[in-house]
Amino acid sequence: MMLSERDAPSSRRRSPAAAEPALGERGDHAPSSPKNQPKASSVQVAVLVLAVITCLYFGRAVILPVVLAFMAAAALKPVMRLLGRLHISKIPAALLIFSVMVAVLIVGFVQAGRPAMAWIDEGPQHMADLRTHVQKLFPGAVRMSQAVTAVGDLSVTGEKKDPREKVATVEIRDPRSSASFLDWTETFLAGLGEVMVLVYLLLASGDMFLTKLIRVMPTHREKRRAVEICHEVQVQVSNYLFSVSLINIALGAAAGVGFFFCGVPRPAMWGVIVALLNFVPYFGPVAGLILVGALGLLTFDTVSAAFMPFLWYLFLHLVEANFITPILLGRRFTLNPVAIFISLMFWLWLWGIPGALISVPLLVSIKAVCDRVPKANFVSEFISR
Repeated sequence: MMLSERDAPSSRRRSPAAAEPALGERGDHAPSSPKNQPKASSVQVAVLVLAVITCLYFGRAVILPVVLAFMAAAALKPVMRLLGRLHISKIPAALLIFSVMVAVLIVGFVQAGRPAMAWIDEGPQHMADLRTHVQKLFPGAVRMSQAVTAVGDLSVTGEKKDPREKVATVEIRDPRSSASFLDWTETFLAGLGEVMVLVYLLLASGDMFLTKLIRVMPTHREKRRAVEICHEVQVQVSNYLFSVSLINIALGAAAGVGFFFCGVPRPAMWGVIVALLNFVPYFGPVAGLILVGALGLLTFDTVSAAFMPFLWYLFLHLVEANFITPILLGRRFTLNPVAIFISLMFWLWLWGIPGALISVPLLVSIKAVCDRVPKANFVSEFISR
């Protein structure tokens, strides 16, 4: 017996338009609203970023040595490859590099570290001597300053004070300042030791972490992308740090030689200080110019001799910043100066001076990762020049 259309099953007679409400009535298969998803994802990203920043800030005692060690190991990768070509295995090569690092640090501490600490310890006496030298070099400015001060005193008191009257001064010495300096020195040396041990272990392990990362990736495409990202970050960071280190070492050596001929005491120490300060973009050279200018005023008795170290350092900095660094790094590292400055302020606030030292290498790493991840290409576009 044939069924009429009226007797047919309801599932066959139901049209697709009528079936859509039925699907919408089932809450387990109903699609999520696309309007709410971007807001939820934005909130999640914001919470994740704040959580990461909080973790980096409060965990800097552990995270900072690890980051510094990875950066240093990346910078020393070209040396490891060179030793590998000389048929030296990983562990002896890492041990050789570690020994050279220890020797360089010992020599640097003896030649520059101890004199710098002694110079810092005599800071109040240097400030008094600097004031005396400035008064001798610029007597006109001192007399004008005294006249302005005298006029201010007359306007306040209404009567002229006797210049022969002496005001008793009280010198306050805080023993906590020396204790805090010793604590900072101990913390710095302990952190430096941790970084050096981690650098040795990273160099001796070779590509162990990259191999483990490839193993945990589920698909072949993700394995290949992980290898490309790791290789790109390693190449970019090592090239940048190795190039910048050579530039700063040459700058410090040239500055030390110039300071020697200018008659500056302990020129090797000031050459090392110039090289270290040049690792910090923008703020480092400015601090170096201020220190060298004060050193010249403190050391020499004539205006021309006092400004010679300052002018020499300024000349070297202008040559390095406008010719040498753009030629060696400008084609490979096209970073936005605004992004560099923002990165410098952020990492300086987060981790202090060590954060300022690694602000640009971290920015180079972020750009290398974002270049390989399609969803993060907009970040690379913003931080590029």
